[in-house]
This record gives sequence, structure tokens and C-alpha cells, in this order.
Amino acid sequence: MTTPAAKPSGKPLAVLKRFNFFLYGTIAILTSFFPLYFQEIGLSKIEIGMIMAGGPFISIFANPFWGYWSDRLQNVKKILVFLLIGNLIMTVIVFQIREYAIIFLLMMVFFFFNSPTFSQSNSLILNAIEGTKYKFGAFRLWGSLGWAIIAVAAGPVISRTGILNLWVLYGILMAVTLLFTIGLPRGNIKTVSPKGERQSYWKVMFTSKVFFIFVVLGVLISVPNSINQTFVSLYITNLGGSKELIGWSVFLSAIFEIPVFLLFDRYLKKSTKVMFACLVVISVLFTLRWLLMSIVTGPVQIVFIQILHCITFGGYYYVGTSLSAHLIPEQYRATGQAIYALTWGGISGIIAGLFGGWMFESLGPRMMYEIGAMISIAGVVGFLVMWLWLRNTDKTSRSDAEAPEAGSKATSASS
Repeated sequence: MTTPAAKPSGKPLAVLKRFNFFLYGTIAILTSFFPLYFQEIGLSKIEIGMIMAGGPFISIFANPFWGYWSDRLQNVKKILVFLLIGNLIMTVIVFQIREYAIIFLLMMVFFFFNSPTFSQSNSLILNAIEGTKYKFGAFRLWGSLGWAIIAVAAGPVISRTGILNLWVLYGILMAVTLLFTIGLPRGNIKTVSPKGERQSYWKVMFTSKVFFIFVVLGVLISVPNSINQTFVSLYITNLGGSKELIGWSVFLSAIFEIPVFLLFDRYLKKSTKVMFACLVVISVLFTLRWLLMSIVTGPVQIVFIQILHCITFGGYYYVGTSLSAHLIPEQYRATGQAIYALTWGGISGIIAGLFGGWMFESLGPRMMYEIGAMISIAGVVGFLVMWLWLRNTDKTSRSDAEAPEAGSKATSASS
């Protein structure tokens, strides 16, 4: 049985928007410029790929671990504070080291704190707005706004201060993000569970076959996206682009997520069939995006192609988050979001890091994106089959429901 928690006042919800702005913007800096930093200190693309693959590998354990404690403590805010403090400490340490083996090990600890932050912030939003008039997109769009504005502003700053001082800018912004945790809502939903229910935790997570299929298919769509996220900045520099251009690439990829989230808030129906139909369309656009990336001839073209990110990643992120919340019981919501993040950024990130670095160095970026397009096509087929199955199941259910009613009318007429 679930007892709704007290509704948060307007002030904590306003702080939640600012928190998302700085959280996403701060992490956008590392996502965008970390590969350039590693290249600057002499690491090869394969070594960079290994580091970036190690992060998703750690997330396989980190996301369920922190998701479990969020559900157990019923306090997402406290977990986020732990994550951000650990994130900040490990960042400062990593940037002082130059030996690859030590960097790799320290980065694994960093990813243990960093990888669950987005899924936990999603849980905080979903739980804070439970039973209110607010929609998820109205809060998540502040993350996109922060990702866009802070990333584009960071480009000129990093060009002047040097990529080796990236940690200073990141540390300052992370400290600001931590300050905004002071006024956050707890993000708890108080539950009264039957004795022993926690022992069937994983069984509850995978009771929904539809959810399981969704996250498996999501790996096919997310592998090329993870490859692009890791190596697009290197692709831009290889074609002669500047750090400022990388910043604008990030800006254009995120700023248009805002209208996408608002449109989904307004028009997306909380129907499994409708959401899978959306995933089919989004997967087709992902395929188109990677095909376009495989034929570019200059860095500016990449920047404009990145605009498709708002529809592809933004759409998949919103629909996937909503679908996970729709299919998973609310008392397990933090863990449901963690498993969604695990397959989206964890398993797919491992594959992307290990094989993406090799493909970039051995086959070239064009072939890397062509292979990404082919993987996405497999995802399109999977989601399409799933949507057709759900549609046929829905028709069968309606037919079964109408048959007794028709029989009843016939009996009445004969009597």
C-alpha cells in the first residue's frame, strides 16, 4: 500500500529546477571535453574508449546499488548529496594524475558516483511531482537548458585557460550544484510493504515482460548514441573544429530539447502502445542521424546535424523515462529508473567504449557511423514488431470484451 507523501511547496520545486540546470550543465562539461583532455595528456583513442567503457561497466553495479538505497531510505535527496560529493572529490584527484593505469582505476571510482546522478534526479522529479499538477518535462527541460548554456559558455573559457585546467571550472560548478541541494524536496513516497516484499525485489523489476523487452531493445538504439557522445568532440577536432565549435555543438544538441519536452508533456498519452509507436519514429530518426554523420565533410556540418539530438535523444529520454514509470510500481520507481539508465548508458556504453575507440582508430569515423546506423535499424525493427504485437493484443482484448456484450444482447432479443 502506498501513502502519498506531503506535497512539496513551490519553493522546493523551484530549487529543483535550478538544481537540474546546474547538474546537467556541469556534467555536460566533462561529457563534452573529457575525451579532449585525455587526448591532450597523450592517451590514444583506444585508451580513451577503454576509460569511457569502464564508466558504463561500473554503472551496471552503481545504478542498482544507489537505486536500492533510495528506495530503502525513501530519501532521494540524501543519495544525490552523497553522489555529488563523491563526484567532486574524485574529479579533483583524477586531474592530478598522468599515468594511464592509475587514471583508469580512479575513473572507475568517479563513475561509481557519477553514473547514477541522472537516474536519481529523475526519480526525485517524479516523486516530488507525484499527485501534483506538474509534469516531468517542465523540470527536465531545465537540465537541457543548463546542458546547452553552460557547455557553450565553457568553450571560450577552456580555450583561454587550457584544457588541463578543466577540473577548476568543473569543481566550481559542482560546488554550486551542491549548494542547490539544500532546498531540494526529499523525493520520498512513503510505502507500507508486506513483510518480505523486499526479498522479491528483482522479481518485481522483471515481472513486466514489456519493460524487459523495452530495455533490451534500448541497448541497440543507445550503442551508436554512446559512441557519438564519446567521440563526436574528437571527430570535430579531426575535421579542424575548435573548442568553441564543440561548445556550440553541445548547445544546439540540447537547447531544442526544451520544446520537445514541452510537446511531450502536452500530447504524450500514458499508453504503452502509444509510447512504443513514438519509439519506432525516434529510432528511425536515430538511423537518419548516423547516416548523415557518416557523410559529413566539415565540422560545421556536424554541429547542425547535432540538432537532431533534441528529437532523438530528447524524445527517447522522455518516452523511456515515462514508460519506465508507467510499467514499474511507484515504490520501486528509483530502481526502475536505475535499470533504465543501466541499459541506456551502462551496457550500451561498455560496447560503445570498447568497440567505438577501435572503430574510430582502425576503420575511421565514417565507417563507425555507418555501423551505428545499421545497429539502429535493428532497433527500429524490434520496436516496430513490439508495437504491432501490442496493437494486435489491444484489438484482441477489445474483441473479447465486445463478444459477451453482443451475446447478452442476442439473448435479450430472443427472450
